[in-house]
Amino acid sequence: MLDVHPTAPNQIWVGDVTYVKSAGQWRYLAVVMDRHSRRILGWSLAPRRDLPLTLASLNRALLRRRPAPGLIFHSDRGVEFSAYAFRARLAALGITQSMKRPREIGDNAFIESFFHTLKADVIHGHVFDNAHALRMAISHYTCRYNRTRMQSSLDYARPLTTNASEHEDYHTWVSTKSGQDPQRGRPGCSMRAGSCRPLNRGSLAVQVTSSRA
Repeated sequence: MLDVHPTAPNQIWVGDVTYVKSAGQWRYLAVVMDRHSRRILGWSLAPRRDLPLTLASLNRALLRRRPAPGLIFHSDRGVEFSAYAFRARLAALGITQSMKRPREIGDNAFIESFFHTLKADVIHGHVFDNAHALRMAISHYTCRYNRTRMQSSLDYARPLTTNASEHEDYHTWVSTKSGQDPQRGRPGCSMRAGSCRPLNRGSLAVQVTSSRA
C-alpha cells in the first residue's frame, strides 16, 4: 500500500489498533485515518481488541464522511478487521478492503506514525487513573493533531488544510463542558476554526498524574 499515492480525500483510508494503559489495565485504541491528508476520521477505545472495537472506529469515520464507492480501506490482517461482519460492512458501502502483506512491516506506516506521536506526546510518562481520563486525553490530542500538527509528508501542511473539500466541521467524541463519554458516539465540542483547545492537564489533575517526578 505504500506504493499507492492518493491524490484526494476518500481514496484510501487506513485502520489499525494499538494499546495504551489506564488504571493499571490495558485498553485498545482503534483509529481510522484518511491517507491523503493524514486526518484522523474516527477512533474507538475499549478493554478488548475485537470486532466491535474496529467497527466502532469505522462507523465514526463514516459519520464524518460519506465516501463514494471505490474507497480502499487498508489494515493489518487481525481478526478484528478480517471478521465477516467487518468485511460485510465495507462491501455494503462499496469499499474495497486491502490488508497488509505478510512480513511487510511498513505497509501501514502512516497510522503507525500517528500512534508513535500520540504515545510520545500524551501517553508516555503519564498515568491515567481511569478510562474516562484516557479518552479525554486522546480526544483532545486528535483534535489538536488534525488542526495544528504539521506533516512533513504534506510539505508541512496540516491535516485539515490539505484540501478544500475537507473543510467540514470535525467533532471530537467528548464534550469538554459536559464531560460526555466519547464512546457513546455523540459529537461533542465543535472543531470549528479557533475552537480546538489544547489539553489542559490541570483540568484533569484528579484523573491524570504525571510519572515524571
